[in-house]
Amino acid sequence: MTIARRRPQALRNALYAQSGGATAVVNASACGVIEAARAARGRIGRLYAARDGILGALKEDLIDTSREPAASVRALRETPGAAFGSCRYKLKGIDEDRDKYARLVEVLRAHDIGWFFYNGGNDSADTALKISRISAAMGYPLAAIGVPKTIDNDLVGTDCCPGFGSAAKYVATSIREAALDVASMASTSTRVFVLEVMGRHTGWLTAACGLAAARAGDAPHLLLFPELLFDEARFLAKVKRTVERVGYCVIAVSEGLRDAQGRFLAEQGSVDAFGHRQLGGVAPLVAHLVQARLGYKQHWAVADYLQRAARHIVSRTDLEQAYALGRAAVRLALAGENAVMPVVERVSARPYRWRIGSAALETVANRERALPRRFISADGFGITQACRRYLAPLIEGEAPPRFRDGLPSYVRLRNHPVPRRLRTAFRG
Repeated sequence: MTIARRRPQALRNALYAQSGGATAVVNASACGVIEAARAARGRIGRLYAARDGILGALKEDLIDTSREPAASVRALRETPGAAFGSCRYKLKGIDEDRDKYARLVEVLRAHDIGWFFYNGGNDSADTALKISRISAAMGYPLAAIGVPKTIDNDLVGTDCCPGFGSAAKYVATSIREAALDVASMASTSTRVFVLEVMGRHTGWLTAACGLAAARAGDAPHLLLFPELLFDEARFLAKVKRTVERVGYCVIAVSEGLRDAQGRFLAEQGSVDAFGHRQLGGVAPLVAHLVQARLGYKQHWAVADYLQRAARHIVSRTDLEQAYALGRAAVRLALAGENAVMPVVERVSARPYRWRIGSAALETVANRERALPRRFISADGFGITQACRRYLAPLIEGEAPPRFRDGLPSYVRLRNHPVPRRLRTAFRG
């Protein structure tokens, strides 16, 4: 008698994508996702990555991560940028962009994707949530999991955001070093130095600059937060008092600083793909204001991409959390969770201990966590001890990359394309 053998059921595949501005540790989260998926080979088929974020998914431009050597995947922990490409592309409401959501499900179905991991910030959480809902409405089984990432540290539901700790370490280090430079030349040269850091609506990175002041009177002497409206007269008076007392003045300012009417000081008049007003150049505005009104020689700098790409000075705490959250995203998916995001929960402050929890995407999407007023000093120009206690553990520890010929050695993945299965191309 011949016994018929049952064909083993094919394992469903997974898809990972990166979104928005890169960070020094976003690839550590990618490493966590890939390694966790590989460890679950009996439950997950192949893990694909979408090239250039959600656009790659829409275009059916996918990468087969299974063809990357394990050593290259491990090296992602030491590499900044977005290894698979990222984008700023906002999907509108399901009713407005129904054709695009239908296209996404069509691509997912064509490649038998059962899990979708979207690594990004507020808007990315919203996208993952919408994909989860449209998939359910169309009868397509899919678990959509958000993976947190933003140097702005403004995601709700998590104690901190991967990418922030390293950017905070960079800006605090940079302003401390620049302050020593200014102090050494202040008697005959620059009296006022202004550093502009990222933060459209929230002042977390500006607050992190305040960590550079180890003692009272240390630089930075003024912090300008987007949470507080800019009072020109009070600001100039504070700068004048500082220069008269110390001999120089160092200032950190958020790109999102607003005037008395609530308007961005450095608004450029255009918007990005997410509908956010384009900002940039508040540091020269503030510096030139000081020179015009007080007559002090000034200098300014914009940290810009440097603060989010500085892998050479990454925070070990940040790196470990980014990697752990990537692995946790896969665990949540395999546990049957959907429309959730792994988060960091602070267990204790001294000693600093943390664990991984989870939050529903609907509680995270399109919401921003501002710097609490209790973290800002009474005069509005500094940070409180409570803020220091919160920030300090997030920049602790060093995890430098490997160096070759005096420069950091970063991996470049092969990013082998996955053959397309759809006959139609995306026309966005």
